[in-house]
Amino acid sequence: MKTRIVCCSAIATLLIVPVGAQTHAWDLRECCNYAVEHNINIKQRENSREQRELQLSTAKNSRLPDLNGSASESFSFGRGLTLDNTYANRSTSSTSFSLGTSVPLFTGFQIPNTVKLNQLNLEAATHDLEKAKNDIRMQVAQAYVQILYNMEIADVAHRQIDIDSAQVLRLQAFVDNGKASQAQLSQQLATLAKAKLTATQADNTLQLSLLSLTQLLELPSPEGFTIVRPAINSQFSIFNSQLVTPDAIYQEALAMKPEVQAEQLRLTASERSIDIAKAGLYPTLSLSAGLQSNYYKTNGMAADPFFTQLRNNFSQYIGLNLNVPIFNRFQTRNSIRSAKLDRENQVLQLDNVKKSLYKEIQQAYYNAIAARSKYTSSETAAQSSKDAFVLTQAKYENGKATITEFNESKNNYLNAESDLVQARYEYLYQTALLDFYRGKDLNF
Repeated sequence: MKTRIVCCSAIATLLIVPVGAQTHAWDLRECCNYAVEHNINIKQRENSREQRELQLSTAKNSRLPDLNGSASESFSFGRGLTLDNTYANRSTSSTSFSLGTSVPLFTGFQIPNTVKLNQLNLEAATHDLEKAKNDIRMQVAQAYVQILYNMEIADVAHRQIDIDSAQVLRLQAFVDNGKASQAQLSQQLATLAKAKLTATQADNTLQLSLLSLTQLLELPSPEGFTIVRPAINSQFSIFNSQLVTPDAIYQEALAMKPEVQAEQLRLTASERSIDIAKAGLYPTLSLSAGLQSNYYKTNGMAADPFFTQLRNNFSQYIGLNLNVPIFNRFQTRNSIRSAKLDRENQVLQLDNVKKSLYKEIQQAYYNAIAARSKYTSSETAAQSSKDAFVLTQAKYENGKATITEFNESKNNYLNAESDLVQARYEYLYQTALLDFYRGKDLNF
């Protein structure tokens, strides 16, 4: 009877004690925030967004006038025109300076459409960045739940060791008193050795899952890393709230999910691209103005001083430049057709993203339904297995059941408990995922 009490006490203790010492346990929210801050892919997305900002700035500044200065020096040898308007075999030199500016007045609406296009691209890049953050959060949550699963499996394995160790001690005492054979003890020792091997494999699997999560977090090593295990309440109920239907979740997700917003913005941007291509059909008008002067010297002939010539030759100019497209080898026509095809592809891309989102929501919803059903079955199975184990243990300790029957009952009981907790974690994760699609933080 004492042995049975010790075994049950060990099981109850291990149910609430996490595997390994935890110097600093990370909860899911902390893991997600750290991963978002340190993930390389997200940093690349941030750089892409900054590039879009620069492109928008460039587009806006294209409305401004430009300003260019130039200076040139040229030498001529042989027969050339002299200052007195005659030709002679003399060397000449010429120096000129100019400062000019031009302002686009009308570009077929290309500039405003380009500005709007880049604004849309910037907004889409912002949503792409948020989508990347959501992706890493989901990956972290999946890895987090996998660790919880592996912790439960490791707990099962170590509880098997405790139970088998207690039975070894009991049989050893019986052997010493001549109430059990050495063969029975050897068989129990073999069972204990197998349980230790199973526990070692479970610990290794748990360590590998911790490694996977630390790699997602960009941590240098999994050493000393552990996570917070959600409190397991024996009175925990998961049936009090009704699950929101996939269609209702989908309608909420359409209005807020960044991947949908990004593709919708790109569809609007594709309309602007068509307008930009159509700008090639319109004439363009620009204003130009400038200042210029020059210095001219013929070798062997008198000339005014350098600055005198610059002052005397100083001139200004202003003009309008009109460019009317007549025929450009169908380049504009093909550009318009290409932009329209891009818009059609973007319509398909947006539709594909929406369908993928709906499928993900459906999958999470029915996974939650399945997990809730599994929990119901596991709860009943766990209680039945526990009752059967307690009865079989009593029979085994009184010599009315074989070790094979005892081990089978023990394994059924521990596995049923593991299935129960895993179903609970799976349901918690899937319902948290459904809430995440509705715009809530991914946490449990």
